[in-house]
Amino acid sequence: MNLKQLSLLLLFIPGMLFAQDPGYSQFFANPLYLNPAFAGTTELPRTVVNYRNQWPQKGNSFTTYSLSYDFILKQHNAGFGLQVYHDREPNNIVNTNSASVAYSYHLQLGIESFMTLGINGGFVLKQFDTNGLIFPSEIDQLTGNITYGDPISYTDESRIYPDFAVGALGQHRSFFWGASVHHLNQPNESITEGDQKNKLPMKVTLHAGARTHKLHHGLLSREFTLSPNILYQQQGSFKQLNVGIYMIERSFMFGGWFRNNIDSRPDAFIVLLGLAREKFQFGYSFDYTLSKLSNYSYGSHEISLTFFIGNKTKVPIRNKLLVPMI
Repeated sequence: MNLKQLSLLLLFIPGMLFAQDPGYSQFFANPLYLNPAFAGTTELPRTVVNYRNQWPQKGNSFTTYSLSYDFILKQHNAGFGLQVYHDREPNNIVNTNSASVAYSYHLQLGIESFMTLGINGGFVLKQFDTNGLIFPSEIDQLTGNITYGDPISYTDESRIYPDFAVGALGQHRSFFWGASVHHLNQPNESITEGDQKNKLPMKVTLHAGARTHKLHHGLLSREFTLSPNILYQQQGSFKQLNVGIYMIERSFMFGGWFRNNIDSRPDAFIVLLGLAREKFQFGYSFDYTLSKLSNYSYGSHEISLTFFIGNKTKVPIRNKLLVPMI
């Protein structure tokens, strides 16, 4: 049984595998995907492009593309964002396209304390390729011969459904934290008739971080910025904890994350390199797989590009939540 047949088998047998979202390793370089409350949290309008190639092997890989744009309405304490993404599984088994709109509202809680509340709504188109699908009932258990049939009835080879999310961000001085919940309506993704179990579980994300300044390195007296971060995600029975730290020196940035799938095993170590200018930011990360999947996965590659549009005003914004890009 090849990869395509195995993946489809797992996908369509109810109860064997629950759907999960594609994940990024540069969490904060795809802010709207992480938390809708990030909409409008930079002084200038922001365009972000993300690309992820997961487990590449002879052209068979999970690839995800994302494009987002968000901006702040300074007079209305509000932010708006748009995002589209495309996710493709190996051999085009499943293709997912999504378009959504985000809205956030800024609250000032004190002189140096802020909060932003966000909502997100959009539509998802999921397309399935059922060609070559093989079920256990079609395999002779003694000889291994395959008798092709059609044991399951399909309603269609695609699904389109609405999808909603909410989120919140908090800031006090150089400390940031947030929470978001995606798939509030738990849409049904199944294309098999009568299947009521294949609903997309809600995804809960909790994250926190900080930036510490004025760290000098030996005799060179070069100023660094350290940014420790922690991020927890849960979707259905899947639980994951990510712990990482960034070091920023002028325009250059590097860092690492440790990703652990709780109740399972250590998953990966992530290395990140980046370059940040006033109106441009570039990031590259590589996931080194620590689990037994390393024999197949060959790691994962991810690239992010961020562009800031326009010019800053002479009077800086002081009464909104503005999160430094990482």
